[in-house]
Amino acid sequence: MTTPDHSTRLAAIDAARAAGTITDHSARTMRAWLTEPRYAEFAAELAARIDAGRWKELDDAYWTVIPFGTGGRRGTMYPVGSNAINDRTIGESAQGLAEYVRATLGPEAKPTCSIAYDTRHRSDHFARLCAEVLLAAGFRIYFLRGFRSTPELSFTVRETKSTCGIMVTASHNPPSDNAVKVYWSGGVQVLPPHDKGIIDRVMNVDEVRRESFDAAVADGRVQFVEAAMDREFVAAVLKLSAPGPRDLSILYTPLHGVGASAVVPVLRGAGFERLRLYGPHEKPDGDFPNVPGHVANPENPAVLTGPIEEARARGDDLVLASDPDCDRLGAAAPLARAPGSPWGTLTGNQLCALLCDQAIAGRRARGESRPGDFIVTTLVTSGLVRRVAEAHGVVVDDTELVGFKWICSAIDRLGPAGFVFGTEESHGYLAGTHVRDKDASVAALLMAEQAAALKAAGRTPHEKLDELLLRHGCHQERQISIMLPGASGMGRMKEIMATLRAKPPATLGGLDVVRTRDQASLTTWTPGSKPAAYAGVKSDLVIFDLAGLDGAGTILPDGRFPAISNAVAARPSGTEPKIKFYLFTAAPPGDAASLAATKARLGERLDSLERDLRTLVGV
Repeated sequence: MTTPDHSTRLAAIDAARAAGTITDHSARTMRAWLTEPRYAEFAAELAARIDAGRWKELDDAYWTVIPFGTGGRRGTMYPVGSNAINDRTIGESAQGLAEYVRATLGPEAKPTCSIAYDTRHRSDHFARLCAEVLLAAGFRIYFLRGFRSTPELSFTVRETKSTCGIMVTASHNPPSDNAVKVYWSGGVQVLPPHDKGIIDRVMNVDEVRRESFDAAVADGRVQFVEAAMDREFVAAVLKLSAPGPRDLSILYTPLHGVGASAVVPVLRGAGFERLRLYGPHEKPDGDFPNVPGHVANPENPAVLTGPIEEARARGDDLVLASDPDCDRLGAAAPLARAPGSPWGTLTGNQLCALLCDQAIAGRRARGESRPGDFIVTTLVTSGLVRRVAEAHGVVVDDTELVGFKWICSAIDRLGPAGFVFGTEESHGYLAGTHVRDKDASVAALLMAEQAAALKAAGRTPHEKLDELLLRHGCHQERQISIMLPGASGMGRMKEIMATLRAKPPATLGGLDVVRTRDQASLTTWTPGSKPAAYAGVKSDLVIFDLAGLDGAGTILPDGRFPAISNAVAARPSGTEPKIKFYLFTAAPPGDAASLAATKARLGERLDSLERDLRTLVGV
């Protein structure tokens, strides 16, 4: 076979680099993709784009190597490029995983992998590609055909006792994106030391080897397990159901994702017969065509605007929404039971508190409560969760890093028998031990049972939330996401974080910064003092604890947020080019007559914190 002559294109690459049109890394990597045998199948595609002068696209696709993070690889799909999701980068991910598993288990092992995928473009293709790479490495595959949820993949890893698992999904990212999430045995996303070991292998893959998927189906090395896993997964979730009223009209939207395979059978199996899917979002579609902005993220209240309008018109009691891979849940409900009452969405932190209360109540109703029961949450989740749990006599671990895998790691570390509920502010919730990941179907069950019980008592979830605020202190939170896309975005993100560490602000929102905690170095300091070490797991997170407002508590010795707190945290995303800021403020328990005024005052405080933050980082 004659090797194509790419001399003209190589010269064009050099000229584009000299002109500053593309970065040095882009130029070097594009030359490799044109000339090296390991990239031969992509050379023609790259050549066509060079000939068309698509330098901006190519620079975005080649300016770096898309990271295989501690949970997997996520990014924009593009046919070629080291910084894009395509057959090469997905193939490298599967190859690196296969090599690491083989090296870890030894040559005599017979490894297995469970694989599932969601409704995104090319998800089924990438799932088969991963299977083919693993087959070439001697794996047996448990494959779920058709669109399935991320929690069902975690469940399948556990049920089949797989060595590892792969879920093809970019969760709530835009339609342009896709990804692989990698799970270890036990169904939790990979943790240290396996995460670093896999990353090292992925980053050093040379050849991606594949075997025929269809041939492996024929000889039994690929087993289709979706029928059994669907049935057993729903049964496992339904074990968490608690007795109580079921007179509730629910409008549910899967946001064009996989939710109909998980949330619907769970709610119907629990006795919620008045369940209806929101028509405009019902069809699985990777473009998310009827979702505002085409970003199917239940963290964004706008995605529930259409469902709320329909629910109000038809007299429904509750709106539920899951993200495309059905591991996050959003909800909305009337503010009061009176006819014509306005509706409101519930934030992730508000749902954390409500579902925590319901999970504890449900465990008690099933007769499963025991001394040492515990709740797990993260460093950047509302302190209201701690207050609710402690009022029930339940132990709280609220020191975990951002990312649900850390919550799931704590479940196994502290003992699954005592686990009641895990939660994080980004709409992730879990009860039960059937999976080791957040699960929208479990959250939907808890929310529906709570809302039905409240309806029977003439109340709504919003009124229940106010009850919690009155009893445990008025907690208000806000999240701000600053997108920093492109080749310059990562540099800007690192610059902002470095500045926050080197020059922490003296005040934010009119409150003194009384303590800085740097989770990356596990050091903490107060103004004028030397840094002191504290225990924990390192992470790219900075927390500024603020002077008390309305009697807020002091910082706990181990670095946890107190249950009533004022703080600002900054964290760059591990999966997207953005920085996320978390704002917290609270007031002590009060009376019903003053609650509205307290909420307004804390809202003004959050506005002031946000203004100061944006000025500080220049965004």
